Amino acid sequence: MAIETAQLHRLAHLARLELPAEEEARLAHDLDALLGLVAQLQDAPVGGVAPMAHPHEVAAVLRPDEVSEGDRADALERIAPAMASGLFLVPKVIE
Repeated sequence: MAIETAQLHRLAHLARLELPAEEEARLAHDLDALLGLVAQLQDAPVGGVAPMAHPHEVAAVLRPDEVSEGDRADALERIAPAMASGLFLVPKVIE
């Protein structure tokens, strides 16, 4: 499939790209090569191949749901600049 100049200019316009005239031939060649690769991929025999999210058989590693760190609320309250009803008070940053 050959890319015509009009198609190339339309793609450049849609992508909001400024296309210098000296790069048109090289870009058209590169796009032709890319479209050729896409055509090869479309011709790949994929009948009977199940869709998958990952190419390897992987499973999530689960661990026991255990508390690994103790309650440090008292220590954090002591170093907090401002607290109210057990909540950290922060300055308003959005008006």
